[in-house]
Amino acid sequence: MISLKWRHADLRRWQTGLTILGILLVAAYLGLHPRRMFLALPVGILGGAFILWHPSLGLGLLIVAALAVRLEIYTGTEVLLNPASLLVPALLVLWVADMLRRRALHLAPSRTNKPLFFFLLAGLLSILVGNAFWDPAVPRPGNMTIVQLAQWAIFAFSAGVCWLMGNLVTSEAVLQRLTWTFLLLAGGLAILRVLPVSAPIIVSATTGAVDRAPFWALLAAIAGGQLLFNRELSDTRRLYLCAVLAAVLYYAFIDQRQTASNWIGVAAVAGTLIWLRFPRVRVMVVILGLVLSPFLLPRLYEFGGGEAEWEESGGSRLVLIGRVVEVTMHNPITGLGPASYRPYAGMEPLSYQRAFWVNPQINSHNNYVDLFAHVGLLGLGVFVWLIGELGHLGWRMGQRLRTGFLAGYVHGMLALLAASLVLMAFADWILPFVYNIGFPGFQASLLVWLFLGGLIAIDQWQQLEDPG
Repeated sequence: MISLKWRHADLRRWQTGLTILGILLVAAYLGLHPRRMFLALPVGILGGAFILWHPSLGLGLLIVAALAVRLEIYTGTEVLLNPASLLVPALLVLWVADMLRRRALHLAPSRTNKPLFFFLLAGLLSILVGNAFWDPAVPRPGNMTIVQLAQWAIFAFSAGVCWLMGNLVTSEAVLQRLTWTFLLLAGGLAILRVLPVSAPIIVSATTGAVDRAPFWALLAAIAGGQLLFNRELSDTRRLYLCAVLAAVLYYAFIDQRQTASNWIGVAAVAGTLIWLRFPRVRVMVVILGLVLSPFLLPRLYEFGGGEAEWEESGGSRLVLIGRVVEVTMHNPITGLGPASYRPYAGMEPLSYQRAFWVNPQINSHNNYVDLFAHVGLLGLGVFVWLIGELGHLGWRMGQRLRTGFLAGYVHGMLALLAASLVLMAFADWILPFVYNIGFPGFQASLLVWLFLGGLIAIDQWQQLEDPG
């Protein structure tokens, strides 16, 4: 017995000694060969374990990474990655691993699941069909498959963050914490962004998401929704949200008015929120709009840049859109495949007024046209189905929620959805094209999909509270 006890104690001492020796050797190696990958690996492992224990913290980390972790990762192609984009698949893997651990591999029941799933399938189908029937007269770049998968990854990650929010946020308290994390971080950055003293620092210290139209539309939607619908706000929070909205309005309508997407997106949010909050004045607003439209429309046109802006941007975009639609008509049902229209569209020179491009690198600058080219009428139809389900979900819940945090959140998301549909007509803001806005812009659009996923989460609680 004594011998057995001695052996166990001796074994523990040897294990302890070898562990300490191993740690010292690893530390010595890292000291002599410092590499970011090696240094980040233990942090990543510890972070992953912590997120498995508290899944919603990963969503908060994603918000911080999308706005404040300024790092570009080069891939050897025109596609640039960033920490927020890489964090999405990591969180998805951790989520699936946690479901497998709990033996509960399923999605929260929602009518949005089918269109999200079928949209991703439509993208894969377009890749297969587009490659199988690739026009032999069009040179196919050697990295085309990688670029196609990168474009599909933007679709998949957008759906993924929507599912993450809808499945991991299990209570109103968690949703409030995530929402106020965004409001405090994004709102603080917005206020500092419009101050002349701090603006250069914010531009250099934050990600490109802070200068993207979806960021300002999302911030306006969440802050405006809470101000108009949440009567339970404290005076301090109400004052803070007023300051945030003032910064949004200044940035969109004064500081960056030359970028139409900024003020049009914010205006769409404001119009939708007012429409939802004051139903009794809707008829009057429509009448006033019709009466004043001959006066307002020319002034809005001039506010947006007038003829100079049209000559510089508007007319040329129609030419680009025409070329993309023309080449996509080779296969309008499933499209040319994600990110595949650029080789097709660059086959012939392109001219606009006195400009002439021999080898044009074409982007349509329109999300609807991009989707038509990426996934054809089939995928575009599924996307419309998805938007319809999200809108129906938000509208149905909005009829039941009249005040409080959830009422502000739901109506804010309805306003965000309306603004997103408008913004899609001005650029690939919501589902970025890898050759244009790409993964750098995805840092802003992923936040849109993240908070839209909150509608799925709220719907789950309401079904549990009222199964009938």
